[in-house]
Amino acid sequence: MNIKDITVNMADGKFNYRVGAIVIDSGEILMVKNSGMSFYYTVGGRIQFGESAQDAVLRESFEELNIRLEVDKLGFIHENFFVMDSSGERYHEVCLFFFMKPNALLREMKSNLFFKEEYGDVALHWLPMDNLKDYCIYPEFFSTELLNPPSEAKYIITNKL
Repeated sequence: MNIKDITVNMADGKFNYRVGAIVIDSGEILMVKNSGMSFYYTVGGRIQFGESAQDAVLRESFEELNIRLEVDKLGFIHENFFVMDSSGERYHEVCLFFFMKPNALLREMKSNLFFKEEYGDVALHWLPMDNLKDYCIYPEFFSTELLNPPSEAKYIITNKL
């Protein structure tokens, strides 16, 4: 974790401020999965202090994909309350999910994609949009909300504390 990342230790847990990139192409969504987890999630990461959310999603997507994507629009504001399975720590997280514009270079890289993180290798997967309910994805609301994407940003709360 970068010292500039907005993660704050609180008396009752942690607060995270994050971004996620929604990349959809040809009826598939780009998701990532690391070998130690059972679920898929979006490209993205923590916003750094002094950085706009839009700049953060551009930086994170470039760091993970090595391709410069463009933001289309803000899709979801997700306020998420959860307990981290591996540590039992409680989290209050705000994540802004941005729809990204399709990219020809990314379309060419549809297989054997991975990048390294401090916790291990992370593989990129293109999942079929019409079968998202068949996968364990986070956030869970993607499996229904992305079937009819909102025209304006949508605020969603998930509370699993």
